Amino acid sequence: MENLSTPSTSNDSVGNVSVDEIRKDFPIFDRPADNRLVYLDSGASSQRPRQVLEAMDRYYSTTHANVHRGVYRIAEEATRLYEQARVELGEFIGAPNPEREIVFTKNATEALNLVSQGLGRKILTKDSAIVLTEMEHHANLVPWMILKEQIGFEIRYIPFDSQGILDLTDLDRLLDGASILGVTMIGNVLGTINPVADLARAAHSAGALLVADGAQHVPHMPTNVEELGIDLMALTGHKMLGPTGIGALWAKESILDLMMPFLGGGDMIEDVRLGGYSPNVIPYKFEAGTPPIAEAIGLGEAVRYLKGIGMENIHQHDHVLVEYAMMRIAERFGSTIKIHGPQDPALRGGLLSIEMEGVHPHDLSQVLDEYDVCVRAGHHCAKPLMKKLGVGATARASFYLYNDTKDVDALIEALAKAQAFFA
Repeated sequence: MENLSTPSTSNDSVGNVSVDEIRKDFPIFDRPADNRLVYLDSGASSQRPRQVLEAMDRYYSTTHANVHRGVYRIAEEATRLYEQARVELGEFIGAPNPEREIVFTKNATEALNLVSQGLGRKILTKDSAIVLTEMEHHANLVPWMILKEQIGFEIRYIPFDSQGILDLTDLDRLLDGASILGVTMIGNVLGTINPVADLARAAHSAGALLVADGAQHVPHMPTNVEELGIDLMALTGHKMLGPTGIGALWAKESILDLMMPFLGGGDMIEDVRLGGYSPNVIPYKFEAGTPPIAEAIGLGEAVRYLKGIGMENIHQHDHVLVEYAMMRIAERFGSTIKIHGPQDPALRGGLLSIEMEGVHPHDLSQVLDEYDVCVRAGHHCAKPLMKKLGVGATARASFYLYNDTKDVDALIEALAKAQAFFA
């Protein structure tokens, strides 16, 4: 691996595999060199390698049957593949009991709704309090707000400072009497890598559970829920090279046993009588109906792909790109482009939310698209954060393992053309 402390305009490497070689695994990048797609929106949804696409196609072509029900051979093979994906995902995030602690959902948002309804309804009352942060994605805000309307508990918020760093000065006071602390592991707007292990220790000292939104963390950094002290964590497949329509909730086995089912129907029951029902064992009591079988198999293949490269390698690669991009933007644009969030690249994940002086982010994104540079413009499902920043939207460039410094250079040139266009 090249010296990652010194960004270079040569071809970046991830482990012993060059980005050029990685890009060959992704059909969407199969285009002439003079028509290079610069995809910088992996924070919203990553691309998929052919290995994931082929695994899903192979299932549909050779093995499709419903799981957990049939006793014929392809049904048993479909069940094996589905459960194998559960275990592989659990092992990937350090789950102590992956076969029982991974609940498949359709995304991280559904996983957090499952927490609010399944756990929140069980442990919260009108006299309870929970703590969230001001930088949360709507997925870790709105489910709790809905539940608050139904129950009436208090929501407290950890603020962030001018650098996009959580201000933990009053953390002990905020946690006093709280039952839950919910926090994004990496902010999807500011890019802040939050001190999850420290927050978990503080939450546990106060008698609270730590609920983590891992949607931006799991695809980009080594994640071990046990070492971090997390109690529950949501993640989503489409940000980590997997398909859409599949995510997961990881929670400690004792917590899943405590939680109420969120959806009712087939396969989440042990028995049904006209007078009531008995829920299935975990994790199946949370997986009503036919699950996303092909998507789970695709996610399992995505996990194998990521493990083959190494999550520490991916994290270091993200760091190189963010550091290089911040340096190039500062040199080329000075104060006319503002980067929101920590100014120290070591404190950031692989994304940058930028604000170009005098140019609306939507207009900026459209001009960049003319040069095949794809960035996300909008409020990024974080309106309270945007209000605190004093902006309605930002343009966000988010990097992943198939990006290199050539993509950053293309972004810089496209930004310069956009600035000249709107001058």
